[in-house]
Amino acid sequence: MTLRQITEHAGEWLRGAGPHSDVVISSRIRLARNLAGYPFVNRAMQRQRMDILETAKQQITSSHRISDSLFWVDMRDSPRLDRELLVERHLVSRQLVSAADDSPRGVAIGSDETFAIMVNEEDHLRIQVLRSGMQLAEAYEQINRIDDALEDSLDFAFSPRFGYLTACPTNVGTGLRVSVMLHLPAIKLTGQIEKVRRAARDLHLAVRGLFGEGSEALGDLYQISNQTTLGRSEAEILADFEQTVVPQIIAYEQQARAALLRDRPEQLDDRVYRAWAVLTHARLLTSEETFALLSHVRLGVTLGRLDAIDLRSLNELLLICQPAHLQRIMGKTMNPAERRIARANLVRQRLGVRRTP
Repeated sequence: MTLRQITEHAGEWLRGAGPHSDVVISSRIRLARNLAGYPFVNRAMQRQRMDILETAKQQITSSHRISDSLFWVDMRDSPRLDRELLVERHLVSRQLVSAADDSPRGVAIGSDETFAIMVNEEDHLRIQVLRSGMQLAEAYEQINRIDDALEDSLDFAFSPRFGYLTACPTNVGTGLRVSVMLHLPAIKLTGQIEKVRRAARDLHLAVRGLFGEGSEALGDLYQISNQTTLGRSEAEILADFEQTVVPQIIAYEQQARAALLRDRPEQLDDRVYRAWAVLTHARLLTSEETFALLSHVRLGVTLGRLDAIDLRSLNELLLICQPAHLQRIMGKTMNPAERRIARANLVRQRLGVRRTP
């Protein structure tokens, strides 16, 4: 597997399967770790960051306990378009991509894209596991194995009093961040999104857009994650999400969908089929418009109002209509105007429109 080949398929986390996949797009667990004896990345000298990169890369790529099939991407040697591609696939953060070009940093990616290990982001190591649907327990089991394998060969910075030491104080302790990506169109349509935000604040959670901190909620997609780890065990954080947080939000969304079906079926169908009509006939589409339209179509599919496409294909469209994917698929760099044309053509093709007037 190479970076150029990953545009040919969607990762495991987008397959539209797993429990509650009509609402839960994906489950993610992330661990922050730092090597003992080195300053945090923002305080480390270039030579120290290079040592961290080389040490981590060697241990990650040589460990069969992590994976028998992964590939390594050196961010310094990767074209800007390929870096953006990894951001769009949620395999690296915007922070890793936007670092200075000469800053030593890289990422190890599992061939099925269920895991990625960033080196020299905010922390020396950022380990993440992504799964489709509501699979937090499975994601935690996998990331725990990866963490144990790395800790056998790397000495992580750890305090008996505070736990794992991290660059950001909110990650100190377990270094664990749990998040789910949720599709909440009915909550948005019924004006109840503030209910979710209030519930999240009460539980000390962060509600963010598609690409995390500072991003917009494109296509009614929201990321919900824990904000602090100090003083709480991994089991407690995970249990909160599995037993309280996610089930509560899923229930909100399902109630809102039921209300739309019961009270506003004509308006619901009109929104779904208008979105389908635009997607199958438009000649120009922006990323933002495409996300909004696909969100309405996805709602129609999950409610049985439209059967012309499946969830996996819709999830893949959410991925490939983004700028870097679109340009990689087309095999050329395009300006925004050219991308709008290419996006509309690609969407019509993927939706099975063979001929239009």
